[in-house]
Amino acid sequence: MLYIISDMKPTKSIVALQRKIEEVRQTLSALGPMHPGSVSRQYQVCRRPGCRCMHPDHPQRHGPYHKLAYVHRGHPVCRFVRPECLAELLRRLDAYKRFRQLMNRWIELSILRGQLDFFGRPTPQKKPRHPRTPSRASQRKSRRA
Repeated sequence: MLYIISDMKPTKSIVALQRKIEEVRQTLSALGPMHPGSVSRQYQVCRRPGCRCMHPDHPQRHGPYHKLAYVHRGHPVCRFVRPECLAELLRRLDAYKRFRQLMNRWIELSILRGQLDFFGRPTPQKKPRHPRTPSRASQRKSRRA
């Protein structure tokens, strides 16, 4: 039996999915500035004789310095962050993480919507596979050890 998609009436679940997608869109538009990456604390050793970082018994490294790392268009980027910029950068990193979560949710909802539009009902989720039994070769290796 062949159905024309434009002739199909929207069901309650399609309307509900569309409402959820619209909520995600609204939340996305309110995010504000964002930045990908993560910040780590770095400590440095300058190796100058007589410096505290070269003390033979109790060396004290310089720092902490905050370092931003991310990948953009396949290129890794690392930059040191000034202390006065750290709080704002952390807010932007959080906004980017939220952005990614919302985009993943939007994609999930869009897939469900497509399943309803084109196939009538969503396909059931597959059960996770059971771990494979060890191969005979790995069993032999474990007996030898």
